[in-house]
Amino acid sequence: MTKILALACGAVLASAFSLPAVAVEASYTATSASSPDAVWAKIGDFCGISNWGLGLKCALSADGKTRTLTTQDGGVVVEHLDGRDDRARSYSYTILSAGPLPVANYHSKIAVSPAAAGSSITWSGQFDAKGASDADAKKIFDGLYKAGVDDLAK
Repeated sequence: MTKILALACGAVLASAFSLPAVAVEASYTATSASSPDAVWAKIGDFCGISNWGLGLKCALSADGKTRTLTTQDGGVVVEHLDGRDDRARSYSYTILSAGPLPVANYHSKIAVSPAAAGSSITWSGQFDAKGASDADAKKIFDGLYKAGVDDLAK
């Protein structure tokens, strides 16, 4: 009886202390010859993403905290601005409605910082893959972040 009790206690403790699944992480950084202030002028506008060469149309809510993005093929993604720091040149946001994107619990941050010859731009995110493998969802965001940041770095 003692052995069964020990096994049961071990199973309960193992499940109580097991770690939750780690979210998928994606990130891309590039440098620009432009000053951090010049790059932030492009990035800091929450709806300015429509000018990043990603083919997105953007509509901003009246309070400036929710953007609705429409893809070239009509997909709609709704995002909420969670935090903004103009002094640090960064903002974070979450996806409220992912539309065609295979994600849930998406949280992202974009930031501009000084670099030796201009500025460094980083776009990163964490999410759970939904309707796709972790690798496939990561590949989508790796490509999206690279396209957007490379366009901004020009």
